[in-house]
Amino acid sequence: MPSSAARAQLSQEPQARLRAARLRVTPARLAVLEALAADDHLDAEHVAQAVRAKLGAVATQTVYDALATLSSRGLIGQIEPAGHNRLFEARTADNHHHVICRVCRRIEDVDCAVGHTPCLTASDNHGFLIDQAEVTYWGLCPDCRTTDQTTTQPTDQTATRTTQTTDIRKKEPPS
Repeated sequence: MPSSAARAQLSQEPQARLRAARLRVTPARLAVLEALAADDHLDAEHVAQAVRAKLGAVATQTVYDALATLSSRGLIGQIEPAGHNRLFEARTADNHHHVICRVCRRIEDVDCAVGHTPCLTASDNHGFLIDQAEVTYWGLCPDCRTTDQTTTQPTDQTATRTTQTTDIRKKEPPS
């Protein structure tokens, strides 16, 4: 369940969120916010499809511009999990993480394990003031655990993600 700050943010009207960020309210920006509120963790192409379904003909550049502006103002978030395109999400008011299914690529939000940012403590911060930690959990979703898909061989993308996860956990990298 999202934190109270995240629930408050997502319940706020898109027009009010744009105005609070000192942005003009445009049909494209509204449609992007509404698309992400309806179906989180979308790549730019799927956001564009949702915007076009609502508004009709909209230039791809218009959607990219809206995504960039909304992201730079903190109204939407971005994640770039290994093996995925950049994905956009509506939830930005808290430090949350993600769990991704290796088979079907389903992505869900996971609340911060500690409850405050950065959620993890680095063993050596090298003088940085750390204010955020990005954690991605990888595994199998309930649907994929109960299907025959789980018996398939891992893909090259799965192997890459496993290596990155291993490196993050500070275990010895594979030879």
